[in-house]
Amino acid sequence: MTTKLVGTPVQRVEDQRFLRGQGRYVDDIANDPSTLHAAVLRSPHAHARIIDIDVDEVLDLEGVHAVWTHDDLAGPMAEPLPLLIPHPSLTHGRTQYALAKDEVNYVGEAIAFVVADDRYVAEDAVGRIRVSYEFLPPVVGIDAARAATHLVHDDVPGNIGARMEQHNGDAPAAIAAAPHRLELDLTIERSACTPLEGRGTVARWDPDVNRLQVWSSTQTSTGVRAAVAVKMGLDLGQVDVITPDVGGGFGVKINHPWPEELLVPMAARALGRTVKFTEDRREHFISSAHERGQVQHIEVGFDDDGRLLGLDVMFWHDHGAYTPYGLIVPIITSTQLLGPYKPGAYRVVFESLYTNTVMVTPYRGAGRPQGCYAMERTMDAIAQFLGKDRAEVRAINFIQPDEFPYDHGLIFQDGRELEYDSGDYPASLVKLKALVGWDEFPAYKAEMAAAGRQVGIGLACYVEGTGVGPYEGAHVHIETSGKVKVATGLTTQGQGHATVFAQLVADELGVKHEDVEVVTGDTRRMPYAVGTFASRAAVMSGSAIHLAARRAKEKVLRIAAEALEADEKDLQIVDGVVSVKGSPGSAIDLGTVSVLSNPLRYAFDEASKAATQFSVGDPGKPPVAEGEEPGLEGRDFYSPERATFASGMHAVVVETDPETAEITILKYAVVHDCGNLINPMIVEGQIHGGVAQGVGGALYERMAYDESGQLLNASFMDFLMPYVTEVPDGIDIDHLETPSPLNPLGVKGAGEAGVIPSAAVFAAAIEDAEGIPIIAMPISPSDLFHLRQIHAKEPS
Repeated sequence: MTTKLVGTPVQRVEDQRFLRGQGRYVDDIANDPSTLHAAVLRSPHAHARIIDIDVDEVLDLEGVHAVWTHDDLAGPMAEPLPLLIPHPSLTHGRTQYALAKDEVNYVGEAIAFVVADDRYVAEDAVGRIRVSYEFLPPVVGIDAARAATHLVHDDVPGNIGARMEQHNGDAPAAIAAAPHRLELDLTIERSACTPLEGRGTVARWDPDVNRLQVWSSTQTSTGVRAAVAVKMGLDLGQVDVITPDVGGGFGVKINHPWPEELLVPMAARALGRTVKFTEDRREHFISSAHERGQVQHIEVGFDDDGRLLGLDVMFWHDHGAYTPYGLIVPIITSTQLLGPYKPGAYRVVFESLYTNTVMVTPYRGAGRPQGCYAMERTMDAIAQFLGKDRAEVRAINFIQPDEFPYDHGLIFQDGRELEYDSGDYPASLVKLKALVGWDEFPAYKAEMAAAGRQVGIGLACYVEGTGVGPYEGAHVHIETSGKVKVATGLTTQGQGHATVFAQLVADELGVKHEDVEVVTGDTRRMPYAVGTFASRAAVMSGSAIHLAARRAKEKVLRIAAEALEADEKDLQIVDGVVSVKGSPGSAIDLGTVSVLSNPLRYAFDEASKAATQFSVGDPGKPPVAEGEEPGLEGRDFYSPERATFASGMHAVVVETDPETAEITILKYAVVHDCGNLINPMIVEGQIHGGVAQGVGGALYERMAYDESGQLLNASFMDFLMPYVTEVPDGIDIDHLETPSPLNPLGVKGAGEAGVIPSAAVFAAAIEDAEGIPIIAMPISPSDLFHLRQIHAKEPS
């Protein structure tokens, strides 16, 4: 009997392959000697005009096949890269060129592209290119951008790419009339995704069929396909993009096209050879994308119970030198800042600013960590001001379970209303307090203080918009072997899609999990898709796969009913066999049904004989009935009304060393609600990974630029990351399941949940341990040590 798999911790089918070193990444593609290799000359300066580029020493170098600068590009390739997500508030959006034209605006910007026999020759050639510059004053950091003494782009006044305001009610008036008021100024610094595998692209042009094949380590194979087609003047049908195994994405690979994703295919067509580019680690630091940097000013009015009456937020967002991904990150900050709370009247204004640094695009959490940091620090400040328990202040502001759907009166990042679909925030808080021992902590703190140890506890709540549109699709095909092949267009970077999606199909079709094969990110198999981002895979592709499998099942039952001379309603599918309920002898396996679904003229084996013209069919009817198609397959798409909103709460207990200021995590607890769980083990794995990433972002990782725009820590020798010794040994996790009414599975996303509240929850816990306001994150032991010195000098 087939056991239902949805909701159970099915082991990941991908792991054996990865653990045995059998993964296949972009750099594993096309490793034969005929493949050419590319290298990129990148700007060593943050801001300069290009006076001249001399490539003469490269042209005669043995093994070099071609070199391109912007002057060698033509047509759409010579135009700026696309601004992917335009917005009316982005009045001064700017994108870079595939190769810099006239000016460079950050260290790492691509200037020249060399293709050679191997990477060694290509790098040597890059080193021989001579560029003459006229140096321009760099703008580094939000303060310099706001001062606008110098401009990143001459035609962008004040370095302001965008200014956007949203409001619901009159927040300034509500705050002015409130019994109590507070102001906070907060900062959160830059960090970056730093996946194990950097970016990479391989391309092969087939002149016999005028067709291009591209392999890219991307989060959107269809997006890369469209960009390549437009820039190279090709029809979409001439371009195939395949995303093989991807060694981590975390958001940096949703941006597209990267210069190399265009230059490599261009070179492959021009040279008639396969061309490969693999990004090295320093290149990833200085020429891929960063995120997180914001300065925030918050004004809040509240009553004696801590109930919010008005909230007014202004923040400044550093988007780097260009804005290819539009305003998605700051819009998410401005809307997701509200978390699970009713803010009273709310106004938010942000300015998105240019700096001469690496551009900013989404990084796991994508603006939500900054918003959560702002709101949760505000909640802590209110509690401290009133002398109330921090959990109580949060509870009194929660949206209640009977208030869903809850419309905040704002527009979310997808252009749809910010309307929460479901949740039970009070229940989550009850679970979290029990999990971390919130009510027992004061006694524990006193006990530790008596022993000369400093401990603190923090909590943070968040709501995460997941499953944004516009759509995803799926194709489910039952082979004549009875095996099921599933294709969906979004890409996979370690989320366990092959396992989870197979669970959905196995349950719907009544087949064994091991008989389902899932393919993602291959435009040959699914040409219509959007991509993997915003915790959307389970909601979007999961729903599409469920619907496609249902279509396939409907066809199975129609054909099997005719073959078994039974009513469809009397049929069941168990372990890949269709049978009449209560009559197991009257049965037909899915493979045979698949054979019968495709009327044949020719027999190729014993099984196919059953579908030939003298074996099956009614001579009085067409072999393929009107409205039907040959084959046993289902295809469907899922497009939501709006996003679905997951939620969660984290708590952490930390110890701070009185002498060294070292911060040690003693306990970490998470309560998460992502609707119906498809695979609890994979959800918990996502949470574990997110928490580890959040620990890095809160305590270690920052992109350190000097005043000249040089990134000072562009290597893993200097860019600090948590090791396994710094990540909590055990993370206590509990789940709440409030199904979403917006999709057929009742699911919400989970991929980014673990990282969202990290800055907020650690700031709260360290502040509780130290009694010193924590208003800047991340915070390292040296930062904390310095804060202690400042605090000691302040008058009491």
